[in-house]
Amino acid sequence: MLGKLLNLGRSRTARAPGGMAVYAIGDIHGRADLLAVLHARIEADPAQGQKLVVYLGDYVDRGPESRKVVDMILAGPPKGCRAVCLRGNHEQAMLDFLEDWKVGADWLNFGGGETARSYGVQPPIAADFVGLIDLQKEIGRAVPPAHWRFFRDCRMSHVEGDYLFVHAGVRPGVAWDRQVPEDLMWIRDAFLKSRNDHGKMVVHGHSIRESVEYRPNRIGIDTGAYFSGVLTCLVLEGAETRLIQT
Repeated sequence: MLGKLLNLGRSRTARAPGGMAVYAIGDIHGRADLLAVLHARIEADPAQGQKLVVYLGDYVDRGPESRKVVDMILAGPPKGCRAVCLRGNHEQAMLDFLEDWKVGADWLNFGGGETARSYGVQPPIAADFVGLIDLQKEIGRAVPPAHWRFFRDCRMSHVEGDYLFVHAGVRPGVAWDRQVPEDLMWIRDAFLKSRNDHGKMVVHGHSIRESVEYRPNRIGIDTGAYFSGVLTCLVLEGAETRLIQT
């Protein structure tokens, strides 16, 4: 599938650091095929200077190739780039399930079954005590230690210039450097409906939209890749913003 390049124009006042191109990639959700397209396009992108790829989280669940997505990211970013990986609520759900079998039913309900299959584990027919305990043990063994370390080591947020990168959003009225992990990974309406100036332009995923949502205080780039086939990369250079999409 070929990528397409779209120009969004200028971001109101936000600027990326000089001499740097930042590539923010939205929710991948097991679509290794689409991630491969974006990696190739980023590697070929003509931007000059330093190149930074920021993955906004939700690498796993829903799509068919969660394990492959994690392997691809662990193999390193596109040539000439460095990378920052953020933790999404779906990675958090996996970590929670590893510690507490009782959250397993919720994880399965929002795409955990596809992740389990990608690691060679068949999810239970009935999400009861026995089935979830068994699944917890099998997942604990099947997921490579390097993958568990990756999920744990992912950051909650990242700042470059006037941009704050998070998975879900921020709590309005709370300084961006005082945000709590639960909001950074899970928040929706309170953030999405807010017109507050958050102190930084917030770049986020988590909340699916048909197209990129460009607002004065935030840019939402989750375009539902696992079902739409559209995985979005927001490119930031100085005050310019553009898109690379599959």
